[in-house]
Amino acid sequence: MHQRENRDQRGFTLIELMIVVAIVGVLAVLAVFGVRRYIANSKTAEARNSLGQIGKDAATAYEKESMAALVLAQGGSTAVLRAMCKSASKSIPQAATSVQGKKYQSAASEWSVDQAGNSGFACLKFAMDQPQYFQYSYTTSGSAASGDSFNAVANGDLNGDGVLSTFTLVGAINSNLVLNVAPQLKETNPEE
Repeated sequence: MHQRENRDQRGFTLIELMIVVAIVGVLAVLAVFGVRRYIANSKTAEARNSLGQIGKDAATAYEKESMAALVLAQGGSTAVLRAMCKSASKSIPQAATSVQGKKYQSAASEWSVDQAGNSGFACLKFAMDQPQYFQYSYTTSGSAASGDSFNAVANGDLNGDGVLSTFTLVGAINSNLVLNVAPQLKETNPEE
């Protein structure tokens, strides 16, 4: 009976403690990996949301009626004139190195640089006033004919390793002269 009491009071063996430490280590590695993915996903949400807004802004700008600043004669008529916003003259920020592993705070003047001429982010009425992880660009081919299109691109380097993550949204004018925006973004290296 004395021998049985000693076994019950003995505690954990070294093997049992090593197994517990190994399990805790594996759980810690999985937790760190999960947290990193969560943080990267929250940062890429900026690009997804911004490009979605640019797509909506492009469709809105295309649907607004524009015509020459002339007075129509009584009884006269004019066709509905639509046009996509022309390409932005520069990306914001201009260099991708400005967002390489860091945030960039743009100035309001950068977004309004193309104020005249129905072009760029000013035409889209798109601007960011908060620090950004991504570089944004907007380009078009044509402006109002069937087949004309736009590309809105967000490039970023979240971890600063020189590999860019790229998000692209496209839109095109169809044969009925309606601007269709792609329902999904094209993503390349989204967590880089």
